[in-house]
Amino acid sequence: MRFILTAGQASDYTQALALLENMKAEAVLADKGYDADYVVEAVGNMGAIVVIPPKSNRKVLREYDTVLYKERNHIERMFSKLKHFRRVATRYDKTALSFMAFLYIAAIYLWLK
Repeated sequence: MRFILTAGQASDYTQALALLENMKAEAVLADKGYDADYVVEAVGNMGAIVVIPPKSNRKVLREYDTVLYKERNHIERMFSKLKHFRRVATRYDKTALSFMAFLYIAAIYLWLK
């Protein structure tokens, strides 16, 4: 599991390539926000299956595995469980280092549970 902390106003998809860097996967699941040609190409270069639904404004709609895409709910549930830790949800920590440290502790706790 890998986390990258960004500014509150920054979009998540700006860190997509950094999260995929040096990773091995059979498939990469993401929502429509990550449907960019450079992300799809990076996933393809990894040798993984792209399971990202195409945005409706694409000229050519790409096919994706709708059954496998339903597994993305596990990711969303993990983020929901992380937000049960009040310290994570409200970002009490003053420094990024202490926030990330507790985020990893919470993630390890959920993984071991």
